Amino acid sequence: MEDGASYFGPFTSAGKLDSYLDIADRLFLLRKCRGKLKKRENPCLYYHIGRCSAPCAGKISQKEYMKNVQKLKRLLSGKDTEILKELTRSMKNASKELNFEKAAEYRDLIDSVQTVGAQTDEITIDSERRDYISFETRDNLCTFSVFSFSAGSMADRALYRTEIYTDINEALSEFFLHFYDEPEGIPLNIYIPHNLNIPLMEEFLCKKRGRSVSLHLPEKGKHLRILQMAYENAAMDIEKRYKRVANIEGLKELQSVLSLKKLPRRIEGFDISHLAGKHPVSSLVSFYNGVPDKKNYRKFHIKTLNGGIDDYESIREAVARRYTRLINEKKSMPDLIVIDGGKGQVRAAHNILTALGLPDLPVIGLAKRNEEIFLPGFSDPVTLPETSDALKVIQAVRDETHRFATGFNRQLRGKDIILSELEKIPGIGTKRSRNILVEFGSLDKILSAGKESIVRRAGLSEEAAEKVVEYLKKIDKSI
Repeated sequence: MEDGASYFGPFTSAGKLDSYLDIADRLFLLRKCRGKLKKRENPCLYYHIGRCSAPCAGKISQKEYMKNVQKLKRLLSGKDTEILKELTRSMKNASKELNFEKAAEYRDLIDSVQTVGAQTDEITIDSERRDYISFETRDNLCTFSVFSFSAGSMADRALYRTEIYTDINEALSEFFLHFYDEPEGIPLNIYIPHNLNIPLMEEFLCKKRGRSVSLHLPEKGKHLRILQMAYENAAMDIEKRYKRVANIEGLKELQSVLSLKKLPRRIEGFDISHLAGKHPVSSLVSFYNGVPDKKNYRKFHIKTLNGGIDDYESIREAVARRYTRLINEKKSMPDLIVIDGGKGQVRAAHNILTALGLPDLPVIGLAKRNEEIFLPGFSDPVTLPETSDALKVIQAVRDETHRFATGFNRQLRGKDIILSELEKIPGIGTKRSRNILVEFGSLDKILSAGKESIVRRAGLSEEAAEKVVEYLKKIDKSI
């Protein structure tokens, strides 16, 4: 670099870098203030607690101060032999002077320098190119950490962020396929911490590289320690990402506004949807730490209304079915329930929860008109500023329940349209139409299945199946 600064690294982990900085803080007493050095009559607190040599107040000469700077550079470069010798001499001198407290301080500094130096030694391996790949996941977030070694030292360190909605073995295999897309970028030895399909991946890498490539799962020794460093980097990145996507501050504000006993980490939301007075359905969405948890989404066909429309009764049915099941399965309850609606919907949900023996399970409603929050037992709603993080959390839950319910309803309506079209085919009728729809689910799947498959799976004759195929080919594609 040509900016006048000195650069050191890469370091194998933030923990190792922190160790270096802690040693520098205790050993070299460099100034902590930023910007240009300004003269002061009295040094700051760092000088008085023994963490700064106070060049600003003339407590150390420029020559001596620069000597400490050079010592720090040698330490960051891994050249710690001279520093250890100097510390050892100081420890012995302090001991001769019977200053055992000072001698103990030098002893601890020696131990710290040796520990960090040992970390440097353990990653100094042979000159052959090697990659170390580890990862960490939380919910759907995943970060892969790659350490690359060449010529006896670390050549590169990188993080790759993604989201996964599948098994980690599949995600790791997918990462390999994308990361090693160029043959010359594939090392002969790769170390991983997870037992994926090694023979299959080795075969893929060998074929692409044009020579033998080995995957290793070390159980001890230096390779395992390097993998642990890679994992620590991935874990720290996941923590940062999670804090960024998880609206913890919004949840804390929500807890305060609603006087909840605990932080509402798990929030479940309900919405009712119907189209043209048909297909009443309810959606259930789940949020964890303010983030959608899609694996816990649920759909409910409203059964008690015989196709009628009653939002209050629909809410009662959906809430009753959801929490009766959680009670029977002895599963934990959410920290908060959000209903898309106002006072009536909240009262309906709360009455059912009380009947189930859950009167203290928090439930609120969010009305769309003025974004008012309704609580059971209170006639007046709570309103929050548009900029409120708590309001944003509730709005996100409400909007997601609406999107999910509407999508479910449209899916049912689409099937209703297909069913009505199938019933128009001469000789098919209602029963056969339903059999076809149950087996294939959509128009595209019926058409792609072909006549033989329709005969076999839906129990139709060849003549009837042929009629179905011919008719569906002629109707408008928008069905």
